[in-house]
Amino acid sequence: MISVYPGKFVTVEGSEGVGKSTNIGFIKDVLESSGKEIVLTREPGGTAPGERIRDILLDNKINTMSDDTELLLMFAARAQHLAEVIKPALEQGKWVICDRFTDATYAYQGGGRGIDTSRIATLENWVQGDLRPDLTILLDINVNEGLERAGQRSEPDRFELEKQAFFERVRNAYLKMAKDNPERFRTIDAGKPLNDVQAQIKEHLDAYLVQTSA
Repeated sequence: MISVYPGKFVTVEGSEGVGKSTNIGFIKDVLESSGKEIVLTREPGGTAPGERIRDILLDNKINTMSDDTELLLMFAARAQHLAEVIKPALEQGKWVICDRFTDATYAYQGGGRGIDTSRIATLENWVQGDLRPDLTILLDINVNEGLERAGQRSEPDRFELEKQAFFERVRNAYLKMAKDNPERFRTIDAGKPLNDVQAQIKEHLDAYLVQTSA
């Protein structure tokens, strides 16, 4: 799908403990060094209403939320995010780097929760129209290692309390999307040392920058 916006939409995906925050900062530095104006944002969140919704979604004291409620809250936050942050930035020619986007919904609510992907696609088309990421960096790691890393950070949120089988389904969903959409996804082995991970990322970004400037 060819973007109709002058800016580019880059998303960074991955399950728990893959090092998204560290590597998003690196991606920002690489793109800024090439002269791009960058907007950093995240999902769920990115706006005042979205951040309130994020607090609800991640609250580990809420253990009765239905899968449908979770899915609809994700897209409610996303609708505001698109209207207030993402689309305006792309229209201005900026490059948006987003910590997770709709691929995360397919992975977590589709793969993890088992919601039919056709229902997710209906919401995706309604909320986003034709807008899809131009480039997706998928940070992939063995589930055990990722959960061990995540467990060293802070008190677990509502998603991090899920069992390992949930995260195996999430990872498998991500890998299937990457396999099915090779023109958009770049899969990074996030289990390697940080220097190696960032070398992989830079190689893909450099190639993409050449491609987009051609």
